[in-house]
Amino acid sequence: MSYLDKITDIYTLLGEGKAMDAFEKYYHEDVVMIEATGERFAGKDENRKREEGFFGSIAEFHGAGVDAITSNEDNATTMVENWMEVTFQDGNRIKMAQIARQKWSGDHIIEERFYYNPNTFGA
Repeated sequence: MSYLDKITDIYTLLGEGKAMDAFEKYYHEDVVMIEATGERFAGKDENRKREEGFFGSIAEFHGAGVDAITSNEDNATTMVENWMEVTFQDGNRIKMAQIARQKWSGDHIIEERFYYNPNTFGA
């Protein structure tokens, strides 16, 4: 399975409401996730808690999509431009857009970095 196939599968699972299934299947135990602010979060356990917290904060899901997706198979790197519109538990409805870059180690993402406007993204 190519890296493009893997990242496409992740976003297919996300669209089906199976974000945590994608996380468990494709993220390395030593994954580092880097937010747009530069803040780094290391390890699958820490990042699992963050993902569960984020998805648990959503009251209603209004839609999501992928605008662009690409891979560099030789460098084991993928990128996705995507968006999602949600209403959080506090009633705040927002459409979030980002670019996510993934570095792969074998079949798993070892590093993921997000690019977005931190003033308008998230709860």
